[in-house]
Amino acid sequence: MVHLSKVCAWRSKRLLVLSLFFCSIIFVAIIFRAQLRYGVASKYLQFIQNVTMTLQCETEKDSESVKPPAKGIWSMNSIGRLGNQMGEYATLYALAKLNGRQASILPAMANYLSPIFKITLPTLRDSVRNRIHWQGYGLHDWMEDQYRSIPGDYVMLSGYPCSWTFYHHIREEILREFTFHDFIKDQANAFLRRIGGERKNVTYVGVHVRRGDYIHVMPDVWKGVIADKKYLDTAMAYFRNKYKNVVFAVTSNGMDWSKQNINNSKGDVFFSDDPKQSSPANDIAILAHCNHTIMTVGTFGYWAGYLAGGETIYLANFTLPESPFLKLFKYEAAFLPQWIGIPADLSPLLPKQTSN
Repeated sequence: MVHLSKVCAWRSKRLLVLSLFFCSIIFVAIIFRAQLRYGVASKYLQFIQNVTMTLQCETEKDSESVKPPAKGIWSMNSIGRLGNQMGEYATLYALAKLNGRQASILPAMANYLSPIFKITLPTLRDSVRNRIHWQGYGLHDWMEDQYRSIPGDYVMLSGYPCSWTFYHHIREEILREFTFHDFIKDQANAFLRRIGGERKNVTYVGVHVRRGDYIHVMPDVWKGVIADKKYLDTAMAYFRNKYKNVVFAVTSNGMDWSKQNINNSKGDVFFSDDPKQSSPANDIAILAHCNHTIMTVGTFGYWAGYLAGGETIYLANFTLPESPFLKLFKYEAAFLPQWIGIPADLSPLLPKQTSN
């Protein structure tokens, strides 16, 4: 008979051997797995480095080999803020089409407009732009007959054009170019629904009050004025008398002044001043989705009226006859014939009469 203590000792040794065996296997597996992972990771990192180096080489090679297309390119300066950028884009689009040329916009213009609108003109890369011998061509702020046959394959247009006379004949195309991205449109419509409240058949009137630097630039440089309280009261009274359930959506770069001077005794005026949403993009989207427009001065208000497409009231004759602004600006080219002009009060510009 085998002694019980010997059996237990044998079993303990067997378990110890088996444990050591399995530990060895696990240890080898861990080492192998670590080596495998390290090898895969190394290969992956090497792959990324190779791809990066290849892309860098291709980019450098592409930059060196890029040449302007033989058919020519027209482009335009990208200066000013949103209203100016829109005017420059629309003018380039129309004149290039009129002259049978390919239009491309500069990266600065694309950065301004493409986050807001579904524009279609291609962007001109610097690698192409810098290799072109451009022919400069300055534009007035209104359409001229000679612009129908501008010579040159590589023309860089310049100026601050913002006149319907350049592109109104292709209005539907311009409106498609300035189609808002869906999320901007949705925000604007949500704001309008909110201020409409429980009213039925609301008529929305967008109001843009341009102030900012114009407070000083207009009287000091251009011998002109900007909209005052009387103008806004008159324009708003026109819509209140003509339409029922009118709601005014006010945007401005002088919101404090607007709140103090716009008559809201009827509770139908709402200000777009939410710091979380207020921006040029959201403001012009709100104005563009209104039925009608009250603008003051400036290209931003002009585009609000042009995109909205309803009745537009504008400030007329806002400069003195001898203003140098009139050498650069024509009222008849700036505002559509069907728009309604309310003459400005120029008395602040006139010499003060002294009493005896």
